[in-house]
Amino acid sequence: MGTYIPSTKGERDEMLASLGLPAGEEGYRKLYSDVPESVFRSHELDLPEGMSELSVVRKMTRIAGENKTYQTILRGAGAYDHYIPAIVKSIPNKEEFLTAYTPYQAEINQGILQSIFEYQTMICGLTGMDVSNASVYDGATAAAEAAAMCRSPKRRVTLVSATTNPEVISVIRTYCYGAGTELRIVPAKDGRTDVSKLAEMLTEDVAGLYLQQPNFYGLFEDAKAIGELVHAHKAMYIMGCSPIALSVMATPGECGADIAVGEGQSLGLPLAYGGPYLGYMATTSKNMRKLPGRIVGQTTDHEGKRAYVLSLQAREQHIRREKASSNICSNEALCALTASVYMAYMGPSGMKEVAMQSMSKAHYLAKKLTAIPGVRLRYSGAFFDEFLTDMPKADAVLEALDAEGILGGLPVEEGILWCATEKVSKDAMDHTAAIVKEVLAQ
Repeated sequence: MGTYIPSTKGERDEMLASLGLPAGEEGYRKLYSDVPESVFRSHELDLPEGMSELSVVRKMTRIAGENKTYQTILRGAGAYDHYIPAIVKSIPNKEEFLTAYTPYQAEINQGILQSIFEYQTMICGLTGMDVSNASVYDGATAAAEAAAMCRSPKRRVTLVSATTNPEVISVIRTYCYGAGTELRIVPAKDGRTDVSKLAEMLTEDVAGLYLQQPNFYGLFEDAKAIGELVHAHKAMYIMGCSPIALSVMATPGECGADIAVGEGQSLGLPLAYGGPYLGYMATTSKNMRKLPGRIVGQTTDHEGKRAYVLSLQAREQHIRREKASSNICSNEALCALTASVYMAYMGPSGMKEVAMQSMSKAHYLAKKLTAIPGVRLRYSGAFFDEFLTDMPKADAVLEALDAEGILGGLPVEEGILWCATEKVSKDAMDHTAAIVKEVLAQ
């Protein structure tokens, strides 16, 4: 957080004098003589009087007290309430780590470079890919940047499955609009990508397909078969994956993906009202030079000691300038460090345990809810930690849950998209089912 300290009138007059200009309003007008008169403010701003620090603290505390803290969260849809061990919060908050969250000159510090290198290594292990960048702003940005990696002069169309998170689709659409390229949505069938429609849409002008796994409805897609179909038409294959689910499902590398991306918030980052979050990106060696942002490598110095270097930043605007296809020049370094601490502390077995508990609890919640008359799963088949139910009186159900300190699922397509993580207790799920049953019985 920065601090804004305005200059005083005396300081401003001194600066004007140093430029040979008169003090006050006359000096400002001469200094900005090229600015249209209509732009100048004709009256003082209607701002409240200043307050003491104590008064500000009291006012902010009172406002913060209006926020509602939920005891149970049964909503996901892109941001997930996982348990964050104390060590994950403690280490990144140490003074030697808590620097600018996007270091623009990472190469100045070996510690920053090493932390990024460790993060990249873990992301490669998690995704089964060859190389990872240092991170980007969030999962939706990562998806859009991946789509940009796939395009070529002859292939200017991006396909995105309709089973993708709508917010991710929106960001990809914005990127495509800015680049003057086309986005086409592959229809869904029974909650999953319609493979027959996809085959028809894989024309010669298609650059790549983006597939979310598990998809927005929590369902597992036939990712390997879809990847084979995409490659048969010489297009590139992007998989957007939950990093927690990667602990138990086939990796993008195993599914033949060219690029793996996703939202890293579940790797030790709090919900935090929507950010800052973390977008991970990994790819094959073949596509390494197309990755946006920076890549840190390990080498040795002239004494043979281990050293870290900023080894690649091929697409940045300050390198390729007008030829750059991305304007990302930094990364979410503090968030990436937090994710690294989480992954290192949890280890493969710990992350697998989180995934298995989340999945088993989601299935338990689904079983309890669908035992209530009028509630049923919208789609059949395997799902991870989220599922969509048809839900009569959805608004009334969510209001009743809210009154009990439970954040219910997300209203979606006249149903509710539920989520359960390892933090949700059996008692909380039983209580949720009882509330839903009571509301629907009225």
